[in-house]
Amino acid sequence: MPELKLSKLPERTPVKVTVTVSPELNRALQAYAELYRETYDEAEPVAELIPYMLESFLAGDRGFAKARRGRQPEKRTRLHEARETE
Repeated sequence: MPELKLSKLPERTPVKVTVTVSPELNRALQAYAELYRETYDEAEPVAELIPYMLESFLAGDRGFAKARRGRQPEKRTRLHEARETE
């Protein structure tokens, strides 16, 4: 079998996760979505922003990255790409 430069694509099937947030956090998320709209002149619902917020948070958490290293083989994800552009 030939060796390709492009590795096998990762699983891309979305997984739905349902969470319950406090009223205070909901207000903050709504305020963030409003500020996002004002900044980029494009409205996005909170549900669309949250996955990117979580990815950004996890990518920036050095303690999490350190603890996770060695526990499982790394797969290239948007988290890795975000880390590489910092």
